[in-house]
Amino acid sequence: MDISNKTAPSEFILLAFSELNEWHFFLSGLMIFTYLFTVMGNSLIIFLVSFESNLQTPMYIFLSNLSVLDICLTTTTIPQLIVNLISGRSVIAYTRCKIQLFFYVLFVGSEFLLLAVMAYDRYAAICNPLHYTMIMSQKLCGQLLSASWFISSLNSTIHTVFTFSLPFCRANKINYFYCDISPFLAISCGDISRSVNALLATSPIMGLAPAVCIIISYICIISTILKMNSSAAMRKAFSTCASHFIVIFLYCGSCLFSYTRPISSYSLNRDSIIALVNNMISPVLNPLIYTLRNKDVKAALQNFMMRKLFS
Repeated sequence: MDISNKTAPSEFILLAFSELNEWHFFLSGLMIFTYLFTVMGNSLIIFLVSFESNLQTPMYIFLSNLSVLDICLTTTTIPQLIVNLISGRSVIAYTRCKIQLFFYVLFVGSEFLLLAVMAYDRYAAICNPLHYTMIMSQKLCGQLLSASWFISSLNSTIHTVFTFSLPFCRANKINYFYCDISPFLAISCGDISRSVNALLATSPIMGLAPAVCIIISYICIISTILKMNSSAAMRKAFSTCASHFIVIFLYCGSCLFSYTRPISSYSLNRDSIIALVNNMISPVLNPLIYTLRNKDVKAALQNFMMRKLFS
C-alpha cells in the first residue's frame, strides 16, 4: 500500500443528520433553545450552591459539580452541531476533532463516576442518617471529586492517544455528529486491536464499577424506604428516587451502549439519536429533577431574590 494513503486527513466530515436537510433549521432552533436552557438552569444551580450557605452540604456540592459537567459536556458538542446545521457544512478540523474527543470522553467519564458518588451519598444519607456527617466529610467529598476528575483525565488521555494513532488512509467521513471513539475505529484502515483492548480494559472501571455502585446503593435505599412507617415519607422518597433513577438510566444506559458494544453493530441514525440523549436530554433533566424541584433550592432562590429586592 502506498504510504501516502495512510496520511491523516486535515479535516473530517460529520455525516449525522445529513439526510435531514429540510429539517436543519427546525433542529438547530430546537437545539439552541435546549442548549440555552441547559446552560441557564445549571448555571443557576452552581450560583446558588456557591453563594447560599445552607446549600454548602455534600449533596449540593456534588449537584453543583454535576451542573458544571452538564454545561461542559453539552458545550463540547452541541454548539458545533448547531453551526453545522445552520451552515450546511458539517466539517471539523483534525486538531479540533482531537480536542473535542478528549474533552468529551473526559466529561462523560467524570459524570458517570460522579453519579456513582452521588448514589453513594444518598445511600449514606438515607440508610445511615446518624453517621452521615462522619461518613461524608468535607475531606472525603474533595477526595471523591478529585479522584473522579483524575481517573477520567487518565482514561481520556489513553483513548485520545490510541484513537489518533490509528491510520485512516485518507478516510475522513464520520458517521456521527461529533468526534467519538467508535466512529474512528470504524473508518480506520489499520489494526484497531489496541484501541478495542483499551476500551475493554477501562470499561470495568469507567462503566461497570459505577453502574454496580449505583444499583447496589439504590437497592439499599429502596429497602430502607420500604421499612419506613410513614406512608407520606415513603411516597416522597420513592418519588425522588424514581426521578433520579430515570436520569441515571438514560445517561448510563446510553454511555454503556456507546462504549461497550461491538463495532460491527454500529448504526448511523440509531447511534446519533442515542448520542443526542446523552448530550441534550440528560443535561436538561438534571437541573429539573435533581435540584429545581428541591425545596431547599427553591427556598435558597427565594431568599436570594428577596435580599436583592430589599437591598
